[in-house]
Amino acid sequence: MRQNYNKLVRDKIPAIIAAQGDAPEVVILNDNKYEQALNAKLQEEVSEYLNGFDIEELADILEVIRAIAAQKGVSYEAVEKIRVAKHAERGGFLERLCLVAVERGASVE
Repeated sequence: MRQNYNKLVRDKIPAIIAAQGDAPEVVILNDNKYEQALNAKLQEEVSEYLNGFDIEELADILEVIRAIAAQKGVSYEAVEKIRVAKHAERGGFLERLCLVAVERGASVE
C-alpha cells in the first residue's frame, strides 16, 4: 500500500524507513522548492508545538531554523548573534509584559 507524504523530512528518515523493510521514494529539491518546503516544515513544527506544547517540538523548530539559515547562506551562530544583540537592546520575553495600549502625545511625568 502506497502512502503519500510530499513533505521535507530529516536526512536519515529514508534509511530508517528502508531498515523497517519499506521502500521510500525521495527526490532532491531544487533551491526554490527547498525554501518552500522549509517554510512549510516550520509551519508544521510550530503547529505541532502549539497543539501539545511538547519540548521536543521546540527542538524540531530549532532544527528547521538552522536549515533555513544555512539555505540563506547564514550560519546559525550569526542568527544567534543577532538574537543576542536584539535581546541586549530590546530585552526578551521573560517578564511576561503585555502592551495593552499607548497614549500617543502624552508626556510621562
